[in-house]
Amino acid sequence: MSDIDNPPSSGSGFRLSTAVLFGAVIALLAATVYLFVQVDRLQTDVANLEKTLQKDLTTLRESSSVTTATNRRNLETMKDELEAAKRQAAMAVGQAKTELLRRAEVLNAQLAEEQKRQSAQVASQISEVKEATSEATAKIGEVKTDVGGVKTDLSATKVELDKTIAELKHVRGDMGEMSGLIATNGKELTALIARGDRNYLKFDHLKKTKAPQKLGDIAILLKRTDPGKGRYSLDVIADDKKPVEKKDKGVNEPLQFYVFSKSNQAYELVVNQVGKDEISGYLAAPKVQTAR
Repeated sequence: MSDIDNPPSSGSGFRLSTAVLFGAVIALLAATVYLFVQVDRLQTDVANLEKTLQKDLTTLRESSSVTTATNRRNLETMKDELEAAKRQAAMAVGQAKTELLRRAEVLNAQLAEEQKRQSAQVASQISEVKEATSEATAKIGEVKTDVGGVKTDLSATKVELDKTIAELKHVRGDMGEMSGLIATNGKELTALIARGDRNYLKFDHLKKTKAPQKLGDIAILLKRTDPGKGRYSLDVIADDKKPVEKKDKGVNEPLQFYVFSKSNQAYELVVNQVGKDEISGYLAAPKVQTAR
């Protein structure tokens, strides 16, 4: 009975194994197909990548070629410009040298002309100096003659002054003091001024006015004149004080008064001429101005 039941069990096992094997084959086929699809896709990607890389490499080569050509052209241009610059510099140097030589020739010509002109000018000046020296020598001779004449004239003038001074007289003034030498005319006044003992201030035609007139260190107010008798009256104002009346005085009579702020010596007013409402004469002031 046992032997009869075993065969059916073997058949079932065989079928199960066959089913498993068939499933494995299907799975293997599916895997193979999947792998084949993946490999094909990978090959496609690799081909695309190769194309891209080839394109990029071509572009890079072309760009490199263009850049190299551009750089080569730039280098050639720079070389050409450098050569042109060298030629221009050489030409400029040559032109500058030529210009300098031409300028030097012009300056040499101008220098020679200037030297010639200066030589002629110096020669002319030397001639003029010689002529001037001759004229000066002649004039010196004339001056010597003139100086001799002047010395003679001075000697004569001094003799005349001394004579005139010797003829001058001391006169007692209106204050009772002995005056200095009195001048009665222009010649004698000139002699007194040359003597230099006092300071003299000459006045001409001092008019009769309502207000005092300044005369040196004093002021004069002429009040009355009598030309026929040679008499006059006036007031003397000194140091802004009360006027000092000098009444009915005569020609060549010294009028004496003091200017206390100026000197301890008397001033003298001498009238040499009396006209109608006017007088002429001089004021003699002390040489040393020292307050009294």
